[in-house]
Amino acid sequence: MPTQPMLKFVKFDRDMPAKRIADERKRDFQEIYSEFAKEKAEEQSSRCSQCGVPFCQSHCPLHNNIPDWLHLTATGRLKEAYEVSQQTNTFPEICGRICPQDRLCEGNCVIEQSGHGTVTIGAVEKYITDLAWENGWVQPTQPSIDLDLTVGIIGAGPGGLAAAERLRGAGFKVCVYDLYDRAGGLLTYGIPGFKLEKDIVARRIDNLEKSGVDFVMNCKIGEDLSFSELRKKHNAVIIATGVYKFRELSIPGNNLNGVVDALNYLTASNKINFGDNVPSFNDGTLNAAGKRVVVIGGGDTAMDCVRTAIRQGAKSVKCMYRRDRDNMPGSQREVQNAEEEGVIFEWLTTPQGFTSNTKTENVVNLKTGHGMVKGVIGRKMRLGAPDATGRRVPEEIDGSDYNEPADLVIKALGFEPEDLPKLWDQSELPVTRWGTIKVEVGSGRTALDRVYAIGDIVRGASLVVWAIRDGRDTADAIIKDLTDKSVIAAE
Repeated sequence: MPTQPMLKFVKFDRDMPAKRIADERKRDFQEIYSEFAKEKAEEQSSRCSQCGVPFCQSHCPLHNNIPDWLHLTATGRLKEAYEVSQQTNTFPEICGRICPQDRLCEGNCVIEQSGHGTVTIGAVEKYITDLAWENGWVQPTQPSIDLDLTVGIIGAGPGGLAAAERLRGAGFKVCVYDLYDRAGGLLTYGIPGFKLEKDIVARRIDNLEKSGVDFVMNCKIGEDLSFSELRKKHNAVIIATGVYKFRELSIPGNNLNGVVDALNYLTASNKINFGDNVPSFNDGTLNAAGKRVVVIGGGDTAMDCVRTAIRQGAKSVKCMYRRDRDNMPGSQREVQNAEEEGVIFEWLTTPQGFTSNTKTENVVNLKTGHGMVKGVIGRKMRLGAPDATGRRVPEEIDGSDYNEPADLVIKALGFEPEDLPKLWDQSELPVTRWGTIKVEVGSGRTALDRVYAIGDIVRGASLVVWAIRDGRDTADAIIKDLTDKSVIAAE
């Protein structure tokens, strides 16, 4: 072992795992990056500068001990590296695959800022956790004591699963309710397999079941089981529903056949890859094969849609976004992957309407949707002065309208919360003016006794890593709230 295993960012360049060539990977839904070999993982980890103030760690929502497990990886102590990673992150192999490292840990790497290229943190995190699964180091949670306390969790997405794992480890009985037939939420049905293969999610869920977490699937709260009944069944309830109401466009032709929302489109694709029967895919409604596809939006969901359409065999795929490349919210790495696979980006363009006619001028008379979509009326934009946040505001350019031919239009404009107080007949459940649930910061406590909320239903559409953070923090708050109170009651 060398006397100085670290600080090798001058000797070694940044190096990502090999990426499958575009012509090969766009034919399937398998992940596009290969695994690091042991030597390469150790080499890249050795580039860490072990800085006194690790910006990578402070910019990670989970505050992962990144320099520590990079050092352990560089010195060949791989099991210890996994154990350190697992201490702060419930699903490191998932975050290693889907976190936007370029905006979080890697984007704030000190050696990146000094011009040497960031440490490939996400790839190493994925490597050590996959190795842990292969070697049997990942075991079901075994609580030292079983408490006579139960928690019901509404939503089997990353936040709910993270809370379930933490609570079960403390001895709570945990039951997770979800409206889908498989657990995982957006990990299962929203994110495509080329970013996160589904056996990665399934093995975590299997691990939770083996630890004693119960799952009640195909259960819609407010219909199959009332929220009031749920509160009576459990000592505490966590609302982890996420946000699934898609943001709409109020423009002519919005109801034309062939104009669909991103979540339904991605869910159908994932279900097909599971081998499910999906009528809306089979009849072509949510199938891009042979079609000219236009995706509207610039976030990660839009990137998922364009790359899915490529794999379904679309004739062409274009992404229409109202700002430029530098100001888009999605991962730049995903944009590059999409471009390599054949996606064309129409920057600084906004839709004015959808038409079933190829003539631009006819769109203004199309008040309701009839027939199949044939095109998107795009209008060119320019970036004006910055707003209060410092982001330049897009401005429309008069007389720049044009017709973009399309047989399938996918709207990927983000998500909003459903009206849970109304759906669940819980008028006393406090919400913000955006419809998200009001909670105490850090604990997830709501104004309702022993009712907590986490993840996107609190934050709005956000990152998986933030949902995991919320799940862990709120689980800790519940452990404190219920065990402290139960001890007092016993006295």
